[in-house]
Amino acid sequence: MSKKMIKTGILSYGMSGTLFHAPFLNKHSGFRLTAVVERSKKTAGKRYPDIKSYDSVDQLIADRDLDLIVVNTPNYTHFEFALKSLKAGKHVLVEKPFCVSSAEAKELFAEAKKLNRCILPYQNRRYDSDFLAVKQVLDSGKLGAMVEAHMRYDRYRYHIGPKIAKETPLPGSGLLYDLGPHLLDAAIALFGYPLEWKKYTGKFRPKTQVDDYAHIHLVYPKGVQLFITMSMLVVQPQAAFILNGTKGTFIKQRTDIQEQQLLEGMCPGNPLFGIEDADKYGVLTTIDGNGERHLEKVKSVRSSYMNLFEDVYRSIAEGIPYPVTEKDIVRQLEILEG
Repeated sequence: MSKKMIKTGILSYGMSGTLFHAPFLNKHSGFRLTAVVERSKKTAGKRYPDIKSYDSVDQLIADRDLDLIVVNTPNYTHFEFALKSLKAGKHVLVEKPFCVSSAEAKELFAEAKKLNRCILPYQNRRYDSDFLAVKQVLDSGKLGAMVEAHMRYDRYRYHIGPKIAKETPLPGSGLLYDLGPHLLDAAIALFGYPLEWKKYTGKFRPKTQVDDYAHIHLVYPKGVQLFITMSMLVVQPQAAFILNGTKGTFIKQRTDIQEQQLLEGMCPGNPLFGIEDADKYGVLTTIDGNGERHLEKVKSVRSSYMNLFEDVYRSIAEGIPYPVTEKDIVRQLEILEG
């Protein structure tokens, strides 16, 4: 039996399209990268000679050959374009944030069920080596019972960036909606759904119109505390993950190894793709029954966003449940809203 080929179009061929989608869709044997939207510069054909380049989103959505559409346009457009794609009979993969509100998310999931189509959230950071290392340590039980965890995204960009959709007070703009979906998805994937939460945002860059700092405090059963922080004004980045349990502490720096390699032009099929340098490994410190401390470097497993696209393929072609659920996304957006 021949493998089902999923013909795919990408709604934007900017950084997201060129780095995080096109190389993997082109490499995966179950997808055919068929079309992109390029409003001004037509560059996709240089790398993918057979690709169709449309001038507008509506033109691509109307392409009857397409089975799947990747919605990777500005945040405030996700709901509109995802809904149009579903109504055109396509499956949909939506970049983070899935949309701006939980009400919009519920409507999209309901429409997908009605039309017998898949609508899938692109939460690629579940497929990063730093996240996978944290999950590995948690699953090992070496930390004992969890007490608290800290997760961060630190950047330093003092000046207002050129991307209007991110720096203008539109629905879904600002740092909370930019990086919050990554951190909240990690929290939900690792710890489940919180019992309660509090959210704080701030504006610190001169003349900023959107939040450039955000902090969310999540409370879990048995009093477990989770602190999520994202900032545009951290000169010296802190550890991305700090987990404290009754028997140990795990500290892991953020690596973004796949993004770094993709920016350098490495192909996802390269044997070195997704492999962290040893100096980036996390450190696990545990204490034994005699009160003695033990230090252990935790080797990070190889990561690849190809695994995300494999999950997308299996969901569409084989009906296998997708790892990021409707409930995960609705709860994530409820926290961003509330």
